[in-house]
Amino acid sequence: MPLTLLPDLGDLLRLHPQFNAGTVVEVLRHLQARGLDVPEVLWASGPDPDHPLRDALPAAHFLLRELPLPFAEAETDHAQLVAFLNQYPQGRERLRAAEQAEQAFATVLTAPLTVQRALSEELQVATRTYHAAIRAALGEGPGTRWRERRLKAVTSALAAVTEGVVLLPLDDLPDLLAELPAARLPDLTGFMPGETSRLRALADRAWQLREDDDLGALLEALERETGDAVTPRAELDAAAAGIYLAVGDLESARALLERAAHGLTDDLPRSLPGLVLARLGQVRDAQGDRELAQRSYRALLALSYAPAFAREAAEAGLRAPFRLDLT
Repeated sequence: MPLTLLPDLGDLLRLHPQFNAGTVVEVLRHLQARGLDVPEVLWASGPDPDHPLRDALPAAHFLLRELPLPFAEAETDHAQLVAFLNQYPQGRERLRAAEQAEQAFATVLTAPLTVQRALSEELQVATRTYHAAIRAALGEGPGTRWRERRLKAVTSALAAVTEGVVLLPLDDLPDLLAELPAARLPDLTGFMPGETSRLRALADRAWQLREDDDLGALLEALERETGDAVTPRAELDAAAAGIYLAVGDLESARALLERAAHGLTDDLPRSLPGLVLARLGQVRDAQGDRELAQRSYRALLALSYAPAFAREAAEAGLRAPFRLDLT
């Protein structure tokens, strides 16, 4: 089987109902059903430890293998370039032009998106237009060296790989397809997002409340689901607790979070214990139960991994009690 390039959206996976972390799991299962062996997924999609697929793929029993890529060096190159350009009026003009190109591309990526559209020629044209605009704004050489270094490293790491699935940023697809003649896009004939995608979209939506949300409908939807490996019942409880906390119903929030905490096991998505303990500590604090709140925060900080914002919430909670502001 050839090398299959699977596009990744990073944190934007949390925004798209039909292209989220659950959808990527379903794509991999679809490829397996069509005869593609997927013993592991090669990771070329950045160093972010809180990336949603670092939860979803292992929870669905897909192993991740990190490619040896110079992410830190590339980011350093880019930061140095930005710092240099910011020192001069013409440099700042170039950065503004680059920012406009990034905003235009972000508009494309935040519009309703499916996996099939992400793989379309339309998106590849938009990607090439975006990178051409960045080159025009920042110039060849220093302006593009950071990305060229990363792409060269990916190409080198994959040069000897003849089969398997590699996950990489969507905007790298056109360049890597050109550099890796043996690579291909996934065959998604007959693919449609299913229950894993739908359930993940529900949880993602519940974690991102908006002023005009129908909170009752969201709670009903969360409470009638049983969960799955990617989005387990404990996460649905924690997401529902967040809604109760938002409206000041601390008793309901605490009951759900304590149930979620009791349901935590080693095979759940790795970010879930941190999410549950951070929110549980806050609810206990808001109820005046300071000692138990501190226990929750300390338990979180003792975890081998917790999302950065959960650790920050625990550290803040140990410094001063969390107070609920409903104004």
